[in-house]
Amino acid sequence: MANASSRSVVPAVGTVCFRGDDVLLIQRGTKPLQGEWSLPGGRIEAGEHAPLAALRELAEETGITARLVGLVDVVDAIFTSRQTGDVTRHYLLFDYAAVWVSGNPVAGDDAAHAEWISPDRLSTLPLWDETRRIIDSARHIVHSSNEA
Repeated sequence: MANASSRSVVPAVGTVCFRGDDVLLIQRGTKPLQGEWSLPGGRIEAGEHAPLAALRELAEETGITARLVGLVDVVDAIFTSRQTGDVTRHYLLFDYAAVWVSGNPVAGDDAAHAEWISPDRLSTLPLWDETRRIIDSARHIVHSSNEA
């Protein structure tokens, strides 16, 4: 078992934003996931409510305004050292489902690229398994809210 790091768990948010069937993804511009596709998101600031952080991070990283539909899940993202196996970072991610309201994707903040991704293309992208699961769950939440 890896030794626990003295670092604190960092609360963060992710937003699964849909425009029709397409989902908004970014390519990370900074470590630890530089160059990888992921959901727009980031750290929750002190005194900030998680849903507001999700909308703020979405706007900062993509220029998109959205309406939150619901909380999808809470996920642990734990990064370990390749050399020692020690925990180097631990994010507790609050992932929200959202629908597009306005704006065109423009990479900002720590995103290198932002783009609407079709379901067919999504299946070809290298994504963390948890990201795929969260997107699928969010899609169900959004479709259910549209039927209500």
